[in-house]
Amino acid sequence: MLRLAANLTFLFTEQPMLERFAAAARAGFQGVEILFPYDIAAPELARAAQGAGVTFVLMNTPPPNWAGGPRGFAAVPGGEERFRRDFDRALRYAQVLRSRHIHVMAGAAEGATARQTYLNNLAWACDRAPHASLTIEPMNPVDMPGYFLAGFDQAAEVLDHLDRPNLGLQFDAYHAHMITGDVLACWRAHAPRVRHLQIAGAPGRHEPAGGDIDYRSFLGAVQASGYPGWTGAEYVPAMTTAAGLGWMAPLT
Repeated sequence: MLRLAANLTFLFTEQPMLERFAAAARAGFQGVEILFPYDIAAPELARAAQGAGVTFVLMNTPPPNWAGGPRGFAAVPGGEERFRRDFDRALRYAQVLRSRHIHVMAGAAEGATARQTYLNNLAWACDRAPHASLTIEPMNPVDMPGYFLAGFDQAAEVLDHLDRPNLGLQFDAYHAHMITGDVLACWRAHAPRVRHLQIAGAPGRHEPAGGDIDYRSFLGAVQASGYPGWTGAEYVPAMTTAAGLGWMAPLT
C-alpha cells in the first residue's frame, strides 16, 4: 500500500493550519506536506504533527511571497545570496520539523547562465546539508510560465551531472501529464531517480480520480516498481476536502 501524505496547503483549508494535522490523520493520511510553512513557528508545527501522529514529509524552499511572488531563486543569476540565505532558513525549519525532504525551487530563468547558476546552487546546497534529502521538481509551462526546470529529461540531466546522493527527483504526476502527455511512460523512464511522488487530477488539479490520468494503472505501476517513498496528495479539492476523499479507499 502507498504511504499517503496530505498537502495541508491545499487540503483541509476549512480549518486553521494547526488543526489540519489532526484532520489529515483522522482521514487516514500518515504524513503531511506544507509548501511554505514559514508563517508559523516551527516548534508549533512540530507539536501539531507529533500530536496527530503524522510524519512531516515535505516542504519547499525558499519562503516567498506566495501571492504572486517569485517561485525560487536556485536558477536565477544574481540571486545566489538570496537563495543561500533562504536555504539556510528552510534548513532550520526542516530540522525542527524533521521533514523528510526539502524541495529546492528553481525559479523563473532561462539560458546557459541560468543552468550554471542552478548547478552551482544545487551543489552548494547538497554540500551545506549532506544529511538532508533535497528534491527538484519539473513544473509545466502552462501553470508555471518561465520556470527554469520545465522537463523531466532536463531534470534527469541535472541529477546525473551533479550525481549527489542527497539530491533526487520529485515526480508530480499532474505536471508529468501536462509536460509529456504520458504519465506512465514518464514514470518508467525516471522512477529510479524519484525521491518523492505527488498526485492530482487533470485537468484542473483536483482529486486524483477520473479525468485524463488513469490513476488505477499509474499507481499500480508505482507499486509494482517497488517505489519506497511517500505519495503526496497535492491537489485543490473540487468541493470540501472531506467530500472528495473517496479516491483514498482503494489505496489505504
